Amino acid sequence: MIKGYIPVFILSVILLSSYPSAASDPAFEIDANWPKTLPNKWVLGEIDGVAVDSQNHIWISNRPRSIPDDQKGVTSWERRTKCCVPAPPILEFDQEGNVVQGWGGQSEGFEWPSREHGIFVDNENTVWLSGNGINDGMVLHFERNGKFIRQYGHSGPGKGSLDITQMARPSDIAVDEQLREVYISDGYSNHRIIVFDSKTGDFKRMWGAYGSLPTDLPYRDFVLDSPQFSNPVHCIVMSKDGFLYVCDRGNNRLQVFDKEGHFVKQYINEPDTYGPKGQGSVWDIDFWPKSSQEFIIVVDGANDEMRVIRRDNGQVAFTAGRPGRQAGQFHKVHSVAVDDFGNLFTTETLSGNRIQKWRPAQNNK
Repeated sequence: MIKGYIPVFILSVILLSSYPSAASDPAFEIDANWPKTLPNKWVLGEIDGVAVDSQNHIWISNRPRSIPDDQKGVTSWERRTKCCVPAPPILEFDQEGNVVQGWGGQSEGFEWPSREHGIFVDNENTVWLSGNGINDGMVLHFERNGKFIRQYGHSGPGKGSLDITQMARPSDIAVDEQLREVYISDGYSNHRIIVFDSKTGDFKRMWGAYGSLPTDLPYRDFVLDSPQFSNPVHCIVMSKDGFLYVCDRGNNRLQVFDKEGHFVKQYINEPDTYGPKGQGSVWDIDFWPKSSQEFIIVVDGANDEMRVIRRDNGQVAFTAGRPGRQAGQFHKVHSVAVDDFGNLFTTETLSGNRIQKWRPAQNNK
């Protein structure tokens, strides 16, 4: 039986219009020396996912197939230059910015996505990967060394937001080890959150915007009270107190649910952001600091900025970034993750091809 379809009609819309400057507000500065030069003449493609594990190692998913030919001269059919080689899709970095390992790609026993997207590392240090290629209907689960564990769904054309056999270009993953549940934001074609048993792969429940029944009826993007998630449903992140935060990117909003899919509240971000389909203002989030999670870090690939907002009232406490290619600027900032030391790690896609580290500013320590 599909659960989670009863919407809660208590709506808390928080408009982010003020920028308090209290001394207690967090602030961050760029660490331009992180990461270190990649080994093996590796070069990165579009970087779409970032996660931090229990050792405070940083993981990214990047797209080797997105690298232009003139940047991979060693591997072209006729060697052009002495550099470079596409890095593996999955990379692990230590705190100093050294590459620890890299792995990934098609192998026997599973279907590797045609376009890598979200990455999640759970408390057992196993790695989850989604893909948003046109026929990517699956999420993959691996041990930290790349050994395959399980596949959820399968490759193929999407079958709609009520189908339970596969996803349709899923974007992100969150895992609850105690309840043995994996939550997937689904995604670039579907309009829902879908939940599976994390050990067996059995379907458990799904829901749409406001906790309603998912639907694929056409709705216009950039509508703050839209009854449906836009495409893409771009992120899902679980707070320490057990709520699920979902990025409804094209509607400029962050919706919050309990684990059963009942709607709790929403935050509206930069509501005047418009653009091509799906290019809204809420691309990914994480919580800062990890201990108390008083603030939400929001990355916005349409405005190319990072916002730190108060979790209790949604007010903006700090902003950083602007469009550009220099350190501290962004070109399609896509994902963010926070470590136990209060550092932020942001990734860029669509030719941004970069991960940046943001450390707490001196007045914030």
